[in-house]
Amino acid sequence: MAKRKNPVSLQVRIIHRYLGYFLAGIMFVYALSGIIMIFRDTDFLKTEVITEKKLAPNLTARDLAPIFKKGAKVIKQEGAVLYLRNGNYNQTTGLANIKKMQLPFVLDKMEKLHKANTNSPLYFLNIFFGVALLFFVFSAFWMYTPKMPVFKKGMYFAAGGIVLTIILLFV
Repeated sequence: MAKRKNPVSLQVRIIHRYLGYFLAGIMFVYALSGIIMIFRDTDFLKTEVITEKKLAPNLTARDLAPIFKKGAKVIKQEGAVLYLRNGNYNQTTGLANIKKMQLPFVLDKMEKLHKANTNSPLYFLNIFFGVALLFFVFSAFWMYTPKMPVFKKGMYFAAGGIVLTIILLFV
């Protein structure tokens, strides 16, 4: 018996199926980290971490800006101690206590998925994930023939997704 050739649409469906199972794990992590990133401007799930640094004595608020970042504005001064929004600095000793809110280790790593750039090894995962999602978008249209009612209904849903995304981008 000769082996029957599979049509392209069947091959696309098979790839779509198994790639979907593989991507389900990646999407799970991306979804969780994406939800966490929504709250990045709050202290949700974060804990306060205080680090002590020995700096040069007699620094000004301007000198402290790169170290204290957004919290470099002096709130009050008691003697030689400058109190800033996220810590304090002793101008005599040069000792600084810097408060920072941090996510737990695993959540912090997960958040980096969305912030990866070309200098990160996660760059390759992000490229693969993006290309795989694009494959999913296009291969979904091979699931049904264009004459079937489910295909036509699916096109309305796809158009609705595009329109909703564009509206929300500009709101």
